Amino acid sequence: MRLGESTLLQQAIERGQACGTADLMIVTNKDHLFLTKDVLDGMSDPPSTTFLLEPKGRNTAPAIALAALRCAAQFGGDALMLVLSADHLVPDVPAFVASASDALRLARQGALVVFGIQPTAPDTGFGYIEVDHVDRAPQKVKRFVEKPRIEDAMQYLATGRYYWNSGMFAFTADAMISALEAHAPEVLSAARHALSTSSTNADGVSFDAHAFGLQPDISIDYAVMERADNVHVVPAKFGWTDVGSWPSVARTLTADASGNTFEDEVVAVDTTNTHVQVESHGPKLVATLGVHDLVIVDTPDALLVAHKNSAQDVKKIVEALKHRQHESVQLPATVHRPWGTYASLKEEDGYKVKRITVKPGQALSLQYHHQRAEHWVVVQGKALVQVGDSEYETLPGQYRYIPLKERHRLTNIGTEELVLIEVQCGGYLGEDDIVRLADTYGRA
Repeated sequence: MRLGESTLLQQAIERGQACGTADLMIVTNKDHLFLTKDVLDGMSDPPSTTFLLEPKGRNTAPAIALAALRCAAQFGGDALMLVLSADHLVPDVPAFVASASDALRLARQGALVVFGIQPTAPDTGFGYIEVDHVDRAPQKVKRFVEKPRIEDAMQYLATGRYYWNSGMFAFTADAMISALEAHAPEVLSAARHALSTSSTNADGVSFDAHAFGLQPDISIDYAVMERADNVHVVPAKFGWTDVGSWPSVARTLTADASGNTFEDEVVAVDTTNTHVQVESHGPKLVATLGVHDLVIVDTPDALLVAHKNSAQDVKKIVEALKHRQHESVQLPATVHRPWGTYASLKEEDGYKVKRITVKPGQALSLQYHHQRAEHWVVVQGKALVQVGDSEYETLPGQYRYIPLKERHRLTNIGTEELVLIEVQCGGYLGEDDIVRLADTYGRA
């Protein structure tokens, strides 16, 4: 998500760079690799990056265990690790660097360090950290508390002994490995097994799906932080927003006189305290009438309408979609590939319409399909279209037909982004009906 001038991921990377980090390790789902690379490619000074590509999510303890083991092997056990989430908004980077310096100093001494945020409200969406008393100086943690009931959160706030758990950490690789060995040996053992069966190529570290899935689905807080006795908290000297829910996104924006946050194209009548986000492939009018305290998010493939008080429970919808094996949990509306993107605009029985973009100098694989023919119309840029053994330079407004089972390839030979409208026709239009014969990116 882009907030302000850049994505939240880029902002997290730049915070790490500001602390003097030279090497970056990104743990992400394998399907997000190309999207993540696009973020790095858009940076003026991208760091040296290693990708740990998860075939499925297994929570933060396995992710950190894998990163610590890889970091120790690559840089040595005394390497300092600064663990940052990609969904935080921190406007004051120098203040963050000051807090990170405190955290890294403690980490050098063998401590496991968590960044604590002084609570501003009895929020039930955060975990809490208990200390002797909230102070400006780092101190030892007494205990971690998971997301509380509102009554407990109010009590925590009143005592002056609790921080919010930011989910950002600092430690050496060896300190984390030792803590996992002592408090969550099953997590460490499974991570070692996943790494032993992994493969490394130009894209990063890829894992065997079965071995990776044997890792426990557990957070680093449960696995280690709540059990270890060398955990310290560094109070945040910086402003911080966890952009983990739509109401928190709304709080990062400037509201109108009625408390609403949305773009100019939204028409709101008798509407208060409502957030509307529209991400459409084309112009789209969204109107609200007589609604209050809602979150409305309209994207090309889904529509969410939720009360702000229930926005933290959106994961229940995701679980329901997974139970139905709905395709919306498999692919986003816009899918990133190494050569560019594609987005499905329309699909009915017998046909599908896509918008395809290709970066300058990049090419799709040489391929064919068993069950569909394709029609290509260039709308921007300059394409070289191979059909069989023939190649055709294709300009905006020009059209090419790809018969069933015919070899074909698309290359951007221009200096600007190539944009193509593709119409697929056939009895089966799934993404798995692709037979790759040659591929620049090693997927054939």
